[in-house]
Amino acid sequence: MRKVFLDYNSTTPLSEEVLETMYPFFKNEFGNPSSRHSYGQKAMQAVDKARLQVASLIKSRPDEVIFTGSGTEANNLAVQGIGLNRTSCQKHIITSTVEHSSVFNTFEELENKGIKVTYLPVDKNGLASADELKKSITSHTQLVSLCLANNETGTVNDIKKISEITKEKGIFLHTDAVQAAGKMLVNVEELGVDMLTVSGHKLYGPKGVGALYIRRGVKLQPLMNGGGQERRLRPGTENVPAIAGLGQACEMAVENLEENMNYLKLLRERLEKGIINTIPKAKINCSSAKRINNTSNISFSGEINEAMLVKLDLKGIAVSIGSACSSGSEEPSRILSAMGLPRSELYGSLRFSVGLNNTAEDIDYTIKILNEIIN
Repeated sequence: MRKVFLDYNSTTPLSEEVLETMYPFFKNEFGNPSSRHSYGQKAMQAVDKARLQVASLIKSRPDEVIFTGSGTEANNLAVQGIGLNRTSCQKHIITSTVEHSSVFNTFEELENKGIKVTYLPVDKNGLASADELKKSITSHTQLVSLCLANNETGTVNDIKKISEITKEKGIFLHTDAVQAAGKMLVNVEELGVDMLTVSGHKLYGPKGVGALYIRRGVKLQPLMNGGGQERRLRPGTENVPAIAGLGQACEMAVENLEENMNYLKLLRERLEKGIINTIPKAKINCSSAKRINNTSNISFSGEINEAMLVKLDLKGIAVSIGSACSSGSEEPSRILSAMGLPRSELYGSLRFSVGLNNTAEDIDYTIKILNEIIN
């Protein structure tokens, strides 16, 4: 049976080059980066190189990048690091209703601790408006956190426009770029953000490693206590193999960014055109908005997405209903609900996210099987 993986927004396969980069640090180069002898210094050199490689991907300074155990941890550090800062008094923070759970749930937790939170509504494309943001800002607002690219729909927020508002008001701006990095140009200076999150396993790197860009001058409250690693913001011995792998994945993304973007767009367009032309009830969600090139969220009105997902899987095709972090929930997608989709579309939507290992034949096979299932 043909195997087709169309869930690259949940994770990506580890590239061979990344695996080769990581391997020595599992075996021969096993030193602790904090040790001052040669073993430790070789490990620290690998960490420093990776920091430079991540910085090159997002166009930052290397000393503005710290490593974490995941994108979720980086998001938590950014949001809680401002929200729980000891120097703060009255606090107000802002996010949207369509953020990844690692941001949205963190805001809810801070709200439970007494911090004032505003959840910006979104339009039919899942985008928060600059006007709504302006209305929500108060004299106590300290942080705005909005994703660069949505993990379920692929829509891209105008973070540069948002940053013009936050800069004028002296408010910190964080963006979750986990789904954007490696799929579109990401430049922290052009975006105007104070913090930005990247995750290894979303760009053909290893799981269990992430990175947080923190602009010089931004002070965060650490989530843990310990040693002096990662500017004392992420204490604990660094995961050197994973960090080296993340760095290599970022370097490869920089080298092939334009070529990769074009290839992913061709695959997505082939998928969407094929589905729309053969399945009359299908509708591409957010088709009028700017999206990252690999993501397509499609509603099949009247169908049940859970049943479609299972039947596709039985035919070797892997897709998703929404975020992998929200799998198992019996409720419809929080993100699609916030966009105002009718019930028939909410329960009949699937996310297709293509990747560099996919082929045109994969897409054609998927369209064929979808038609058989729905018919």
